[in-house]
Formats: sequence, C-alpha cells, structure tokens
Amino acid sequence: MTDPLVTLDNLTVRFDKRPVVDRVNLKVHRGDIITVIGPNGAGKTTLIKAILGIQKVSDGKVSLRKGLVIGYVPQHLTLEATLPLSVKRFMLLSGMPLAECESALARTGVRQLLDASVHHLSGGEKQRLLLARALARKPDLLVLDEPAQGVDINGQASLYDLIRQLRDELNCGVIMISHDLHLVMAATDKVICLNQHVCCSGSPADISHDPAFIETFGQPVAESLAVYHHHHNHRHDLHGDVVAAGPHRAHTGHEGCDHAHH
Repeated sequence: MTDPLVTLDNLTVRFDKRPVVDRVNLKVHRGDIITVIGPNGAGKTTLIKAILGIQKVSDGKVSLRKGLVIGYVPQHLTLEATLPLSVKRFMLLSGMPLAECESALARTGVRQLLDASVHHLSGGEKQRLLLARALARKPDLLVLDEPAQGVDINGQASLYDLIRQLRDELNCGVIMISHDLHLVMAATDKVICLNQHVCCSGSPADISHDPAFIETFGQPVAESLAVYHHHHNHRHDLHGDVVAAGPHRAHTGHEGCDHAHH
C-alpha cells in the first residue's frame, strides 16, 4: 500500500482543558472513503478542521503527505444576502481558470447554472456547487463536512453516488462527516464512530453489530443497517427525480427509491 495521504497520531484537541477530540488515530489512503459519524458534540467537525490546519492541535500530530492537495466541502455556504454573486464568479474566486471551473461544474451536474445567482440555488444545487469548487483543484483528498446537508433523501443518494464516482476518477481519498446513517452505509468503505474518542471503527457491515455503535445509535438503527437490503434499477438527478434505468444493483442502506423508510 502507498504512503497515507493523512495520518493522525493520538490527535487531541481541547477547549478550556476539556478534550473535544481525544487521542484519535487514523490513516487515509488514496481510494479510501472514510465516514466519521457520531452524536452532536462528538468532535466530528473539530477533527475535520484539525486535518485542514484551521484548528490548533493540543496534543498528538497531523501529518499530511508532501504536496497534498485538499478539496474541502463545508457544511454550509454562508454568504452576505445583499452581495450579488453568480455561480461563475463564485467559482472564479477559487483562483482556478474558467475552463477548469466549467469542467468541474459539468462533472457535478450544474454547468447550466453558470450565470445563475448563488443565492437562488436549491440545497442540492448549492452542495454540488461546493463540490465542484473542491473538484476544480483536482484534489488528492476530498474533505466533506455533511455533504448532503439540506438535500432531500433522493438527492442525497445521488450525491453520495457522485462522490464514489469522483473517488474512482481522481483516485483520491475521501473523508466525510455524515448523519445519514442508512445512506452512508452504502457509500463508504470504513466507518469511524466518534464520541470525542473513537468508540469503534470498521466496515459498514461490521460496525452495525458493534456494541459501542449500538450504544450510541440504538439497537433499532443498528438492526436496520445490518438487515436492510433492496434492489433498484434507476438513478436520480440532483432534484431526486428518476432520470434513467440501469443495471440491477443491490445495496445496504437507502438508495433514494420511493419506498425509503425512516
């Protein structure tokens, strides 16, 4: 295996002497999709910020591979409501050439919005815009904080599928935070359950049986993740509408079909 893109070695972050992230060890390699889950206040966003270098580390170490290019998708796009801003202008603020920006927008399915106002985009369109901005940098590592925030369940399934495709195309690593437990179990290779410290980690199939996972999220959730399977033969666009039929596939977790359960 190649050298990791990111290595966390006993990473600890404290606020007012209280550990928010406590002795976390993690390695992210090319091709990995690693999802961090956990209750509110578990330290997930703090962990991401430490990787990005925007949160000071109290103890331990974050090591990034030399020359690592990171594409970051924040949880929210916060803009001044009175500031006129088109999608094109927003992308160009990344410092990337227009051709790269347009290519990234096309890849995430929102090229037609180039001249639209960012303020008027739907939740799904905003998330795909943020993903395009990260993609334009041709990152070695994609870091996503709740990438499906504000997107309906069909759009979420489509977005996670796109993230998998981008991982394959770029041969990059992906680390993301998610609360969408059913969906993320079909979209990730490894799950880390964080509650300040790492409660448990492993493949989606394994972690759903782990006592620490069950204690954190509850037996019904764990059971549904372990046994829920269905097939579908279509895919959705960013609005969640069915746009095409395709090969019959099986997944664990909700894939955005109209019979999704909650």
